[in-house]
Amino acid sequence: MKWTSAVSEHRFLKYAVAECAVEIKEALGGQFADLLVVFVSAHHAARYDELPGLVRELAGDGVLIGCSGGGIIGAGREVEQSPGFAMAAAVLPDVTLSPFHIEDSDLPDGDAPPGDWQAIIGASTSDGPHMLILADPFSLRGENLLAGLDYAFPRAAKIGGLASGGNQPQANALFAGELVHRTGAVGVAMHGNIEIDTVVAQGCRPIGERMQITSCERNMLLELDGKPPLEVLREMFQGLSERDRQLAQNSLFLGVVMDAFNEAPKIGDYLIRNIVGMDARAGALSIGEMLKEGQRVQFHLRDAETSTHDLDAMLDQYMGSHEPHSE
Repeated sequence: MKWTSAVSEHRFLKYAVAECAVEIKEALGGQFADLLVVFVSAHHAARYDELPGLVRELAGDGVLIGCSGGGIIGAGREVEQSPGFAMAAAVLPDVTLSPFHIEDSDLPDGDAPPGDWQAIIGASTSDGPHMLILADPFSLRGENLLAGLDYAFPRAAKIGGLASGGNQPQANALFAGELVHRTGAVGVAMHGNIEIDTVVAQGCRPIGERMQITSCERNMLLELDGKPPLEVLREMFQGLSERDRQLAQNSLFLGVVMDAFNEAPKIGDYLIRNIVGMDARAGALSIGEMLKEGQRVQFHLRDAETSTHDLDAMLDQYMGSHEPHSE
């Protein structure tokens, strides 16, 4: 098994894919990549539909999965506010890969048996698959999908994230095989000789006060503790340091408390979601997540120092609890 990744900031998508493909092939030493995972910034949105063909032509015909992103990271580099394309590739001997696409309307109801969930991704519990899942926050109830998969595949690792880069429905892109989707979720089930351990580092720190959603519609945040969220932001902005004010221009997020019964959530107890737009007239914010009244939330900032510290701490914790495998 071997993994590698590459990033390109070329403004033309074809050349960005070509640059990454060359690096990937060199790193793999001529081995065939069984899995290709790609992320592309919204600067390339006009070429989203061309991406699967470009990857197949330039990087090979391994199983493809990916999505659009507001920021791109890979090979130790991060690209934001400019064109970016990232590709990760894996050589996975004795692993069967099964890509899938799911729409929100495909999700079984809460009383459905495990077999209904297994059917939508084409796998059974006896296969023991792990899953990589990428979802569009505007069109799919991610918490329902994950709850169902946890029920049907309790021992399987589920990793992934949310597509971003778009600020309205159908503006994001999801890639699975040769197809490009604008809604739902894409994923790949991995069966066979593979084990996955998860380490999550959010790289964000809370600012302001924790508040409750008192009014929302789908992904539109209308009120926090009875106030328009833009009014809350203006009041909070006045109390920030100059450095945090600068960060808030491009690195402001909304954290949603994961556990409704957690009375004192800490860093890591929030689901971090993008703020994808605003309605200045209504004072509302558009969030990259379906919201519910009563949820507790807090604004967060992401910065390089916090991200590095968070990742180092999580990796140290992981290494301290796992013995290295002998060769």
